[in-house]
Amino acid sequence: KTQIGSSAMAYKRNPMRSERVCSLARYVMGLPNGAANTHASQWFERTLDDSAIRRIILPEGFLAADVILNLLANISDGLHVWPNVVKAHAMAELPFMATEVILMECVKAGGDRQELHEAIRVHSMDAGAVVKGEGKPNDLMERIAKDPLFSAVHHKLESMIDPILFVGRAPEQVDEFILEEIDPILEENKDLLVVESVDGVNV
Repeated sequence: KTQIGSSAMAYKRNPMRSERVCSLARYVMGLPNGAANTHASQWFERTLDDSAIRRIILPEGFLAADVILNLLANISDGLHVWPNVVKAHAMAELPFMATEVILMECVKAGGDRQELHEAIRVHSMDAGAVVKGEGKPNDLMERIAKDPLFSAVHHKLESMIDPILFVGRAPEQVDEFILEEIDPILEENKDLLVVESVDGVNV
């Protein structure tokens, strides 16, 4: 909260630890090149020209990866999510995603698919132009609500853009993954989880 990210831009806060992770990750990703070049030169024969590079890239690779994991644990532990910002971003795009559902519901109610498709295409293009060209909020739902072609869904437009309708099995998949993959690993290593880390992150 007291971080000064820029002397010129007082509002700015730098994601310093995330930036450090990116920097170290670039270093780690570059290490396999040394091993690859060694293999290319050795042709898998036992020579000693790999001795020095092994002494460097193996320990430094593990040490750097360890620091990255410690930083990520620290970042995750202090992660702050802004639900209203997430919702605003989702709702800005959701009307476009809902067009297929709206189209099919109107077709089920007896509408002409081609006519409805053209109308919703035009409305989508116009709404997109407002968002991108004028910087205004997405007004696609308002346009559809005023169009008599879509009268079959006018009474339920609001409920048709509920984000929960577009996540599929994501919640169940997360629960299954945690239960089947994560929990067994945590249980197997529960003794390590209570060991106090000596690698504190202060900056």
